Amino acid sequence: MSTPKRFLVFGAHPDDPDLMFGGSALKLIASGHKVKFVSTTNGDAGHFSMPMRELAARRYKETQASAKIAGLDEYQVLDNHDGNLEASLENRMAIVKIIREFKPDVVISHRTNDYHPDHRATAQLVQDASFLVMVPLYCPEIPIPEKWPTFAYNWDHFQTPEPFRGDATVIIDDVIEQKLSMIDCHTSQFYEWLPWIKGYKNFNVDKITEDEKRQWLLENWICRNAKQAELYLNTGKTRYVEAFEQSEYGRQLSIDAFSVFFFC
Repeated sequence: MSTPKRFLVFGAHPDDPDLMFGGSALKLIASGHKVKFVSTTNGDAGHFSMPMRELAARRYKETQASAKIAGLDEYQVLDNHDGNLEASLENRMAIVKIIREFKPDVVISHRTNDYHPDHRATAQLVQDASFLVMVPLYCPEIPIPEKWPTFAYNWDHFQTPEPFRGDATVIIDDVIEQKLSMIDCHTSQFYEWLPWIKGYKNFNVDKITEDEKRQWLLENWICRNAKQAELYLNTGKTRYVEAFEQSEYGRQLSIDAFSVFFFC
């Protein structure tokens, strides 16, 4: 294997990095590369009835269970309230420090055109960090990396101000069951909060079989990976894809070099 690569994924909530990069992480880690997930909030508003402090603790445990399945270097959860994340100076410094400490080759986040304010704030924070991470006198207590990371976005379906561009695609058909297992760890979200917010008020995870749980995840969440396969490969053979767009910020690769960077 060539020199191990390092991938750092910022999602706004515990479970976002799993959806964004779970399949890619599984493949890369199995080939000896390093992956770290970061949730920029503790997810303490993502429920219809649990007390916020208890929910934050529960969601942290869910991230650690997912991390164990994937073999992540770390699944870090920042102690910011869900729904209250701001692109503040304090949060910007925290993001810069995380990037410097992990020394990634690639940093992945949401795009700034997104429905959720925490997603947008996370995207803005990572964009703001993309230049400052290489400024020696900014957060001087942590040395700058030897090389400037490449920055990238995960797929979304939003069209304004411009649609997502699939610069790189990772086929995840061969790890889809493991990705489902990672998502399954986030019980509070995928079987409680998200069914409730989708209008399934009587959804009860204790009354459905494992096969029914799997089908629920496939139809409601892995459908996103099926859509990406349709949009960016459309071979008729590939069923599930995770797609990424190179940011204009950070170290620039040719489109060809970027497109193969995620290969194991």
